[in-house]
Amino acid sequence: MSIRQTTTARRGAAGAALAAVIALAVAGCGSDGEEKDGPGTPRASGAPRTAGDKPAPTPSETIGEIKGPEGVVVVLHSAVRDTGGFVTVSGVVANRGSKPYTPLTWRSKETEMKSQSSVSGASLVDRASKKRYLVLRDTDGECLCTTGLVNIRPEESRPVFAQFPAPPASVTDVDFQLPTMPTVRIKISG
Repeated sequence: MSIRQTTTARRGAAGAALAAVIALAVAGCGSDGEEKDGPGTPRASGAPRTAGDKPAPTPSETIGEIKGPEGVVVVLHSAVRDTGGFVTVSGVVANRGSKPYTPLTWRSKETEMKSQSSVSGASLVDRASKKRYLVLRDTDGECLCTTGLVNIRPEESRPVFAQFPAPPASVTDVDFQLPTMPTVRIKISG
C-alpha cells in the first residue's frame, strides 16, 4: 500500500468517525416523544417533591429568621434531608438597611477555602449530641454553598443555600449558625 493510499484511507476513516459523532449528537438533541405543553394544556399541580416523595416546603414558608447588623435579615425556607447523607438549607438574605452590605464575616476561617465571599462559615449544631456540622466542600476546595455574596444593595434579596453532612435520622431540630449572627433553631424535613 502506498503512502497516498494510506492517507486516503485515514481520511475516509476520520470522516466516518466524524459523521458517527455528529449523528449521535443530533440524535441526543431530539424530542423524548412527549408533546410539549401548549397554552391550553393544564400543568401538573402540587409542591415539588423531595427524597422520600414528600412535598418540599414552598419558598414562602419560613422555618427561621435571623436579624443581623445594618438591617440584614436571613430568612430560611427549608432544611431538607437527602438520601445521599446531607442536609440542604435554603433561604434568602435581604438587605433592609440603607447601605450596601458585603457579609465577609460569614465565610470560613479555613485557609484552604477558595471562595472568599460565601456563607462557608455556616454550621448546624445538634445540641443533644453536642456535634457541629460544617458546610461540605468539593474536591477543589469550594464550599457547597452560595458564593459571590458581595455588595448586596438596600432592598435587594439574594437566594442562599448551604449543604451539610446529615445528622442521624432521629435528629430533626438543629441550630443554624452564621458567624456574627444570632443562632436560630430550625426543623429538618425529609
